[in-house]
Amino acid sequence: MPNLTHLDAQGHPRMVDVGDKAVTTRTARAACRITMDPALIASFANGDLHTKKGSVVQTATVAGIMAVKQTSALIPMCHPLPLDHCAIDITIHDASSLRVECLCKVSSKTGVEMEALTGASIAALTIYDMCKSADPNMIISELQVIQKTGGKTDLGPKP
Repeated sequence: MPNLTHLDAQGHPRMVDVGDKAVTTRTARAACRITMDPALIASFANGDLHTKKGSVVQTATVAGIMAVKQTSALIPMCHPLPLDHCAIDITIHDASSLRVECLCKVSSKTGVEMEALTGASIAALTIYDMCKSADPNMIISELQVIQKTGGKTDLGPKP
């Protein structure tokens, strides 16, 4: 069985004790893809799409940032973190999909990957919500951490 840090020796859930760890600057970038009808993607040609619910990209950006700040309330074993920075970037990936990225930065004893994943996923879900009347068959996929720095193990290119 792999070493799962959120389980104690008896296999019971626990929050990881980070009390003895050093405070370091940590970053994480997560991304996902939202695939939709190419005609709907074409509507984003100028960088945003305005619907009856408002600006899709601006609303999704705010939703992603708000979600990042609530990560520890949503995921039971996450530590509340004093975020230094959060940015959501939504771009046209190709003729049938958007790419949603979330970058988070913190000076803390633990990483910020879960916050970045939460921000990217909630921003994508907001796009889905705002565009579902035009394409209820959208697919949100490929959610992953693409970069992390400052902890025990770095992943991907340096920011």
